[in-house]
Amino acid sequence: MPRPRLALASVAALAVAALGACGSATPDAASGAPAGTGTVGASSCAKASLKLVSPGTLTVGTDKPAYEPWFSGDDPSNGKGYESAVAYAVAEKLGFAKSEVKWVVVPFNTAISPAPKSFDLDVNQVSISQDRRKAVDFSSGYYDVRQAVVTYKGSPIDGKTSVADLKSADLGAQVGSTSYTAIKDQIQPSNDPKVFDTNDVAVQALKNKQIDGIVVDVPTAFYMTAAQLDDGVIVGQLPAAGGTPEQFGAVLDKDSALTPCVSKAVDALRADGTLEKLQKQYLAGAGAPELK
Repeated sequence: MPRPRLALASVAALAVAALGACGSATPDAASGAPAGTGTVGASSCAKASLKLVSPGTLTVGTDKPAYEPWFSGDDPSNGKGYESAVAYAVAEKLGFAKSEVKWVVVPFNTAISPAPKSFDLDVNQVSISQDRRKAVDFSSGYYDVRQAVVTYKGSPIDGKTSVADLKSADLGAQVGSTSYTAIKDQIQPSNDPKVFDTNDVAVQALKNKQIDGIVVDVPTAFYMTAAQLDDGVIVGQLPAAGGTPEQFGAVLDKDSALTPCVSKAVDALRADGTLEKLQKQYLAGAGAPELK
């Protein structure tokens, strides 16, 4: 759902083939591409041709605190956490070494406003929407938002590993949400799902053990288990459903010449499996396993 940044307590467009690198003498050790050119191909995306906030440096914005599992230790520069790792992977595709990436603090509302930008791109769990496109540019989506099931430790569904295991559960979701649709269409439980006016009301019902679990998008699931439920756990992520998924995209200045280059980099990362690998490493590893 298009939403403001989640205040966690502690805590990816069709893929296209990666294009060949431009000519240079020395190969890059990590990618096999000529040093300093990146792997997104077009001459307009060559590192030396990019219009940047600071020449020679890729400036990346995100909010502070920078929460798990999107970042780690409130330090975006360490390359740990899903969004930090994606940002550095994009930078590498564009020809930047890790030392040539600079992080700046950008509050969520500032990032998506039409105001002049202090960054080249911003990664902050920002859902791509047509309304937001009026003020800013978005790259291709680097994360397809999935639905997840949240419960409490020791519940009847704690530890379940498949969608079939959830069919007898009493599940709830916010009224009119894609989460409610996921219960009806994907889980197809034997009991009618409970409908709540808000997720907060659903959380209270779970605390009272009136339901076995809540279905929400994955970012909200991390929020609930970290900030709203003392003993909350994510049972798992539902399989990707058909249709057009909600996606997180990198935010850029409106009509930025850098937008197509960042999109090509993201598309290449999707095509070569990097995004999937990083999701398994940082999201499933953070407690949101895949339900079979």
